[in-house]
Amino acid sequence: MKVLLLKDAKEDDCGQDPYIRELGLYGLEATLIPVLSFEFLSLPSFSEKLSHPEDYGGLIFTSPRAVEAAELCLEQNNKTEVWERSLKEKWNAKSVYVVGNATASLVSKIGLDTEGETCGNAEKLAEYICSRESSALPLLFPCGNLKREILPKALKDKEA
Repeated sequence: MKVLLLKDAKEDDCGQDPYIRELGLYGLEATLIPVLSFEFLSLPSFSEKLSHPEDYGGLIFTSPRAVEAAELCLEQNNKTEVWERSLKEKWNAKSVYVVGNATASLVSKIGLDTEGETCGNAEKLAEYICSRESSALPLLFPCGNLKREILPKALKDKEA
């Protein structure tokens, strides 16, 4: 029997999409059809901001997509060497907040130490950040246009 799945393929440790593998175990032939396309906007602006950690009190990553944007900035602008040599250390001297363990894992792969991953959602992360932040500098928060306003609003209300 054939199955159509409306999703992007994701490779697991075995180099195969887990849905295709699992359905195959039951004799089903799965085909994946991507239904959404995605394009990063403002990467040059984000790249410039990543190059100046002195302008920020810390970083906030609330999704794997935001981490992917950071990786693209480093790769596309040949900043990997300067990242390893100095920028990573400068960002690690500041707080790097994340929502969730999946995002924390990706952030750690680019060499940053995270905190807040156990908060579980943006509202609790906002409370956590507000209880810890005292910097007069803004936090760099890369996000998409579909983000929920919980975190930005809570941080603005507390002026973190």
